[in-house]
Amino acid sequence: MRLRTSCDLKFEIFEPTPFILMLRPRSGSQQWVEREEYKITPSTPVFEFTDNYGNLCQRLIAQPGMFSIATSSDVVTSNFIDQGFGAPFIEIQNLPDAVLSYLLPSRYCESDCFNEMGAAITEGQLMGYNQVAAITNWLRENIEYLPGSNNEPLSAIQVNNRQFGVCRDLAHLGIALCRSLSIPARIVVGYLHNLEPMDMHAWFEAYIGNRWYTFDATQIDSPGGYVVLGFGRDAADVAIFNQFGPSVFPVEHLVKVKECP
Repeated sequence: MRLRTSCDLKFEIFEPTPFILMLRPRSGSQQWVEREEYKITPSTPVFEFTDNYGNLCQRLIAQPGMFSIATSSDVVTSNFIDQGFGAPFIEIQNLPDAVLSYLLPSRYCESDCFNEMGAAITEGQLMGYNQVAAITNWLRENIEYLPGSNNEPLSAIQVNNRQFGVCRDLAHLGIALCRSLSIPARIVVGYLHNLEPMDMHAWFEAYIGNRWYTFDATQIDSPGGYVVLGFGRDAADVAIFNQFGPSVFPVEHLVKVKECP
């Protein structure tokens, strides 16, 4: 599947404001970026770096006035996400070093508080992929997915108490439950073809059978069309923009995903 993704952001800036952006998809095992456009108006010096998770990030200082970012990419990605029922749990001592940080509790994924709950949800399941599939099914059945119901990130504990949330919230709870079972898990932010309503999307991945697998409690029937922008421990690591100083919010935020001919 070849997808054309775009994200347009517009801000009204009142004083020089530092930004860190995460708006460039990178090529990897899951996707190939064929074309990219990245336009900043007015023209502004930009410096790019790779963060601790391998994400492509851009830093700049926006000057007072209207400030806009327009990105577009053509990306080749899979029609369906891979499934791996039976893929085994990997013992801690055999995990790659780079994966170990995804076992630990983090700001929005308090995995140390979910040991009993994680064990109860996955009771009787084969250790590994089947456990994460059971967690995903439990999320679909017990946590209501309500797009637009929350603008601020919620922690896994808050989501479990509220019993509803946006895609990011369901991902946080899924990650916390996986980590409670010593299964490395990370949040992913990006685009999803045919998402309704269209916006940026969040899901999670779990490390099983010596590779990462995609899980998305907000979707059924394993749809494909995912385009990754960034990975991290939780939402604090994968914001598409962070700004510093007095708060500014987009006056325009438009996301589009369509299939290329």
